[in-house]
Amino acid sequence: MKGVESEFEQDQPGSQPENSGTGPDISATPGPALYLVATPIGNLQDISLRALRVLKEVDVIACEDTRQTHKLLQHYGIATRTTSYHQHNEMTRSAELVKQIQEGASVALVTDAGMPGISDPGYRLITLAIRHRLRVVPVPGASAFLAALVASGLPTDSFRFGGFLPAKRGERRAALEAIRDSPRTQVFYEAPHRVLETLEDIVEVLGPNRPVVIAREVTKIHEEFLRGRGGDVLATMKSRESVKGEITLLIAKAEPADARTPAGGHPTVRERLLQIMSEENIDEKSALKRLAKERGVSKSQAYREMQREREREREK
Repeated sequence: MKGVESEFEQDQPGSQPENSGTGPDISATPGPALYLVATPIGNLQDISLRALRVLKEVDVIACEDTRQTHKLLQHYGIATRTTSYHQHNEMTRSAELVKQIQEGASVALVTDAGMPGISDPGYRLITLAIRHRLRVVPVPGASAFLAALVASGLPTDSFRFGGFLPAKRGERRAALEAIRDSPRTQVFYEAPHRVLETLEDIVEVLGPNRPVVIAREVTKIHEEFLRGRGGDVLATMKSRESVKGEITLLIAKAEPADARTPAGGHPTVRERLLQIMSEENIDEKSALKRLAKERGVSKSQAYREMQREREREREK
């Protein structure tokens, strides 16, 4: 088709034609391309035969952390040369790797765990390779958020992956306000040292009865799923001395009642605004400023939430 970029239909140059039973010849040598190789998120056995073959036969492996990747390579006896590729050298290293591919090299991109480019470095290199019309080949495998989603027990027919929630409380609460009425399951990554604060915000913004799931250390020895209402999961996490490990946080979609009822029985933005105006005898502009500070959000964010409440009221 004119105006549409296309790639070769074969898996690699020189490979055998694909058949419906076994796929392409796994002994074929990779050709010049950027291979996006998924690596285990915990259990070293969660890697595909194709991924192992590509890692063995490419010319170089670009790693988020070479020390971490060497553990995997040593486990499988892979001696391929490695180079670093992380958020601090993406700009220069991307250009170097693209130049190598242009000169005929095959490059595999890996991160410490999971699929490259998903809340990990890779986007800059991928887009640069595409811009130079180089072949970009995904080699799928383990993904922490998908593994957590399918085992969570929450609906999977429609979901949204949002990466990491903002670290700052005000921005995080605004992000949660934005998904209060969402009709789809929400999936996020979260740092262990912030998960309690995030759960507190979920209970405050979305209400204590919104179902949530904490998936911790997925595929590892201490794998754990905490499923329940937000308030109950928060209480369980608070009872522990510390929280460790890789965490995926899942939030259930809003039920019809959630869109109509203020979270946790708390006053709406408009109701609280009127309370402040009455209690302190100040005008709406000043009250809005006080309300925004109270909720840890900007004045414009508080105003937008008030507008959304008015729209919901009109729809009833």
